[in-house]
Amino acid sequence: MKAVHFGAGNIGRGFIGEILAANNFEITFIDVNETIIDALKARQGYTIELADETQEQIHIEHVTGLNNAKEPEAVIQAIAEADILTTAIGPNILPHIAELIAKGLEARQQYPDKPAIDVIACENMIGGSTFLKSEVQKYVADWSALEATVGFPDAAVDRIVPLQHHDDPLFVQVEPFCEWVIQETGMKSSIHLQGVHYVADLEPYIERKLFSVNTGHATVAYTGALQGYQTIDEAMQDHLVVIQLKSVLEETGRLLIEKWAFDPEEHERYIEKIIQRFKNKHISDAITRVARTPVRKLGTEERFIRPVLELEKRNMQPDHLYETIGMIFNYKDPEDEQSQQLQALLDEKSLPEVIAEITGLQDEDMIETIRQNIEKYAYVAA
Repeated sequence: MKAVHFGAGNIGRGFIGEILAANNFEITFIDVNETIIDALKARQGYTIELADETQEQIHIEHVTGLNNAKEPEAVIQAIAEADILTTAIGPNILPHIAELIAKGLEARQQYPDKPAIDVIACENMIGGSTFLKSEVQKYVADWSALEATVGFPDAAVDRIVPLQHHDDPLFVQVEPFCEWVIQETGMKSSIHLQGVHYVADLEPYIERKLFSVNTGHATVAYTGALQGYQTIDEAMQDHLVVIQLKSVLEETGRLLIEKWAFDPEEHERYIEKIIQRFKNKHISDAITRVARTPVRKLGTEERFIRPVLELEKRNMQPDHLYETIGMIFNYKDPEDEQSQQLQALLDEKSLPEVIAEITGLQDEDMIETIRQNIEKYAYVAA
């Protein structure tokens, strides 16, 4: 069987690629990184190493690469022949690959006996596949011709793959833990991957991951940044950082248990596993990587504002989430475009105006609470 995967970066190769290969797929990676694509073409394989005491190495074979900027026709043909299509390219990039995917799906019509295909966006966002579908449809002349044979099931993915640099451009280190959940009701293909969890309702799992792993990881990053740490594992040696993390995850945990009826003891074990993952000394994950794009992370549907809104609605006070939001507004990274954008807004406008603009909040009490927390941590960041 054949798979096409958009995004040949560390997550694509070190997570999605591993699972596809374990399911006996030949994988064509699509990317604009010439170094990686040329290496994939030449070697047709690469190595993954688990970041733990074992340092187990997993060799991935039967792979190749295509440069979508230079070889669009080859990409279209690869999609036409594929049995599954996945992405791990970043939410902001999905619209830029939509036209190629649309042309590839239309080209599949030259193979009338080809089974149905699922297009699965494995991104850090809610409803990634649904969003990608809406973008792809913009370039399809007759969607009704594809509707029955092309599925866009939403997915939730979880694996820490830190920024890393190796002499071998294809070598990638990943944490041992990984979780890939797919909403089965959105599927059109009969393919079920080993190592993937299929569920009827994905939303509880997406929110559990978003409000636990993503919220928690970012909390460690912004708290650690204010304390002057450079990496996540370094920050996790500070009991003040760990206390802030646990306090935030207690608040989001209350929400998840109340909303989705997760078993409290099981959720507590899930949280403890997350904390141990962040403490993994074999993963030196840069705080600048985890804390990047603060404007996006402060969005209404994102990992901080959304749980705050839902907790407030349930009269459950999210004090520590508010504290972390205050830290984010004080985060400064001269190498991060959104960090600079946020600081520029803070210089130009009043705090309440910036808070409302960035978070989408309209409630004056919530805006005031955030303002107080921004000022609370301003002296630390100064």
